[in-house]
Amino acid sequence: MERLQKVIAAAGIASRRKAEQLISTGHVQVNGEVVTTMGIQVEPHDHVEVDGVPLATEQKRYFLLYKPRRVISSVHDEKGRKTVVDFFPKINERIYPIGRLDYNTSGLIILTNDGELANLLTHPSYRIEKQYAAKVEGIPTTDALKQLRTGVKLATKKTAPAKVKLLSSDRAKKTALVSLTIHEGMNHEVRDMLNAVGYPVNKLSRERYAFLTTESMTAGDSRPLQPQEVAALKKLARTGKIR
Repeated sequence: MERLQKVIAAAGIASRRKAEQLISTGHVQVNGEVVTTMGIQVEPHDHVEVDGVPLATEQKRYFLLYKPRRVISSVHDEKGRKTVVDFFPKINERIYPIGRLDYNTSGLIILTNDGELANLLTHPSYRIEKQYAAKVEGIPTTDALKQLRTGVKLATKKTAPAKVKLLSSDRAKKTALVSLTIHEGMNHEVRDMLNAVGYPVNKLSRERYAFLTTESMTAGDSRPLQPQEVAALKKLARTGKIR
């Protein structure tokens, strides 16, 4: 027997965390009955449906997308805006993005139907690095960069220390380009961190996700992840090492 949310994740419907949300909001049926209680265990012969669609074992698919700005990091958007899934019209499996990038943030995002990988890469205890390039208003001072490196107090919490580097500055335009690497995943975290130290973000891009980079890619490009890359991501999440 296995927990229901694990079975849903393994079938590629959603990450384990999202599967728990689907259960709690009444989207899941087991043997014809709606289940909303966490911790339910099911056996292989049990009939599980999500929104009326029976679970089926799908081929695991893995893609890396360089998300453009003004694209939603979701499977659907109630306002009809373009989503990251729209870049894969020929993929039959129900892939979904791991984590999110803001609507106006470009950069790397992984899409898959592998719930195990999604859980590994989004769980807060797994310290997967994400590197961003931010164009900010003003030129950050040494003290501001130090604050980012030691952690910034936001409305809800203090952020973990970030790796920060001032890449370039334009004193005439009073702007700068900052590289910032974090391993947390709070909504709008990078923008909020830079705004908190006095340097609002004009433009933001995620240029590295773990060891994956935007090299040879432009906004809108995508590619399948290689089996060795998937294995390395899982090992990195579990052990902190690729090899």
